[in-house]
Amino acid sequence: MSVLLLVADTFAVAQVLPTIDDLQRKITSKTEELEKLKPVIKELEKSIDNAATKKKTLGTEIKTLDLTKKKLETDLKITQTKVDTTDLIIRKLDSEISYKENEVEARTLSLKEALLSIYESDEQTLAQIALSNEGFSSFWNDIEALEEYSDNIYKNIAQIKLIKKELEDKNNKQITEKRKLLGLKGELGERKKITEQNKIEKAQLLKLTSNQETEYQKTLKKKVALMEALEKEIQDYESTLKFILDPTSIPARGTKVFASPLDNLFITQNFGKTTASARLYASGAHNGTDFRASVGTQVRAMQSGVVAGVGDTDTACPRASFGKWVLIRYNNGLASVYGHMSLVTAKEGQVVSQGEVVGYSGNTGYSTGPHLHVSVYASAGVNVESRPSKSCGGRMYRLPLAAFSAYLDPMDYM
Repeated sequence: MSVLLLVADTFAVAQVLPTIDDLQRKITSKTEELEKLKPVIKELEKSIDNAATKKKTLGTEIKTLDLTKKKLETDLKITQTKVDTTDLIIRKLDSEISYKENEVEARTLSLKEALLSIYESDEQTLAQIALSNEGFSSFWNDIEALEEYSDNIYKNIAQIKLIKKELEDKNNKQITEKRKLLGLKGELGERKKITEQNKIEKAQLLKLTSNQETEYQKTLKKKVALMEALEKEIQDYESTLKFILDPTSIPARGTKVFASPLDNLFITQNFGKTTASARLYASGAHNGTDFRASVGTQVRAMQSGVVAGVGDTDTACPRASFGKWVLIRYNNGLASVYGHMSLVTAKEGQVVSQGEVVGYSGNTGYSTGPHLHVSVYASAGVNVESRPSKSCGGRMYRLPLAAFSAYLDPMDYM
């Protein structure tokens, strides 16, 4: 009786392994490329932050836009590299899955042949063995071979089960990576939009100011005057709104129910009356908290909730208010608005989870430099409204409006 070897299809393995090794080398190369880009981003963000602290001149504004352009282009390179890396990982998983499938198929075929061979040997009677050419002299040798053969069969069955488990894990990982790839491709498209907006903004600035400092200062003065006039309108209207806060309807002050809206938090201006608020706002108080965030920084939902509104005040009152904004009502009785964003990706009515990206920080609306503004409210006390603005030629502006008593300090919950 011949003893079959229970081995995998070595030809299939030889065909696949060089492909896997080659893909892994490419993945490693892309990972190294990504690591080299990270410090470039940090250096550009530092330069943008430094430029924002200097006196507002046409020169510093153009420099900030140029630095932002370089930063956005580097963001694009990073995202593209992530797309390429994830694509390579998926291809590598394809090869590994193919290898595992071939191995399962080869081992299963060998197992079938082994079982068939054992079955055929069991069919022989003692008389047949005695009459065979070998006779009883080879019988005990066959018994020993069968025992070893059976042991190999059990080992092969265990190996097939293990390979199938590995195959299932790789299939699940591939599904995860494909979802990741889809998200990265969406992010790449969004970052391209923000980069294009930066180019348009610079072109508009140069056209508006005729590349002259005096024209720039006139434009800046008009922007501040418009902001103050619109803020006064909003303040006067919000002062007429009535809202009695029920403390039991929201988390207790000091309860940290919010996750960070940014990967890295650095406060540039606090809520309420501050040294800067008296100078920057007609009301003398700041209705939210500002965080350092260069243009194109991902902004995330602080808790699970529903997007109650999105908008862009620049369409009615350019550079006078929130600019691009998004309002989220959370499931805990609180709500928040993010302002000055470069791009809002969340849609009105969308259900969002904690940590989900809802847009990108920017420098739209009235902003002295790139940052993220966060206002927090008792959810029942804030509504999205559309109102005509006397300051902006009667055009309708749309944004979240709330009674003063509905405003809360974001840092009490973060």
